[in-house]
Amino acid sequence: MKITNVRLRQLQGTLKYPGIMWEERPARPLDIYPAFRKVSAQDILGRRSPAIGEGLYRLTHTFLQIDTDEGVSGIVGPVTGEATAFYIAVQLKPLLIGQDPLATEYLWDVMYRNAVNGRMGDNMIAISHIDVALWDIKGKWLDQPVYRLLGGPVQDKIPAYAATAGFSLKPEKVNERVRMLKKEGFCGTKWFFRRGISDGPQGERENVALMRALREASGTDMKIMIDAWANWGVPYTLRMADFLMEYDPAWIEEPVHYDLHESYAKLRSTCPIAIAGGEHEYTRWSFKALMDIQALDIYQPEPLAVGGISEMIKICTLATSYDVQLLPHVYYPAVSAHIAFTQNTMTTGMLEYHYILAENYQFFLKKPLKPIKGYFYPPETPGVGLDVDQNKIESECEISF
Repeated sequence: MKITNVRLRQLQGTLKYPGIMWEERPARPLDIYPAFRKVSAQDILGRRSPAIGEGLYRLTHTFLQIDTDEGVSGIVGPVTGEATAFYIAVQLKPLLIGQDPLATEYLWDVMYRNAVNGRMGDNMIAISHIDVALWDIKGKWLDQPVYRLLGGPVQDKIPAYAATAGFSLKPEKVNERVRMLKKEGFCGTKWFFRRGISDGPQGERENVALMRALREASGTDMKIMIDAWANWGVPYTLRMADFLMEYDPAWIEEPVHYDLHESYAKLRSTCPIAIAGGEHEYTRWSFKALMDIQALDIYQPEPLAVGGISEMIKICTLATSYDVQLLPHVYYPAVSAHIAFTQNTMTTGMLEYHYILAENYQFFLKKPLKPIKGYFYPPETPGVGLDVDQNKIESECEISF
């Protein structure tokens, strides 16, 4: 079997979603600057999926498709960003045409060694997408879901926690949404606190009020996670931890900028609340460096960034060697689920589900993967499970550069 083509299919369709899709946005690293802190959810998230009527949103997503001479195609998407598509088309496609798609280790190493100045960032994200598509081909060719090819399942089901990017942070809305998520069976819920170091004492009070509302709505057993997205810093995080400890948060995620590994290690050793991160790290070598200095309590690699399924398995092996928790970040539930079901409950005891983003990203899929009564179950579709439902497509074009 040989690779005959690498295509980027841009699809358009209409998503029906009750109410306002993006009520609020997460804080961003840019929010330390007033001009960027004022930017609204609609400015950032709404422009990617604009409303075209009451409860109707226009989606434009690009899917990667790798074709072979045996009629088996690997599909992954939506591709996370225009730069990713550019690298796939310009940098990686020439390396793949005519190659054996089943030789995933060889092709990964070829792409990586070719990326002399692209071992992180958009080019590595592009390599990650290619790798997932190749595993999709392998699973379809062998008529098996990918987690079985990786040695799973190790668990029968995995508890899901709900990430709430897009939900309003108004106390009455928070109360309503947390009670809804609890009723649906989620073991925990992650919230994206808007206030950071630049918001002063009033911002601190708003963070405490939000955490209080979350705990009051959730009760004592449901886990509550905080995502600060590189907007807090070490002193601010320690100060907020003192204020928030009584509400028992499960972790604070990415409180400082990604490259400040020593700051993460300092927080992990001094903060009374667990520290999570790793979504914006790349390859096994970055994670080994983090684990060597005990930088995090919970490691959260994203399969579509670290190097794909091939690299995630290596990072999981590192996690078991260092005896640390690894909870994959989740852009595409199916991809992260195939990884999670190869790990035992001590390493990977939960899996993230982006409540709104998953509806958006999985719109074009034949079989979206969603938790059932608060649990993920092993996907049974051969391959990865990101095949496109042609009935959802209103228009399509192929992207080239």
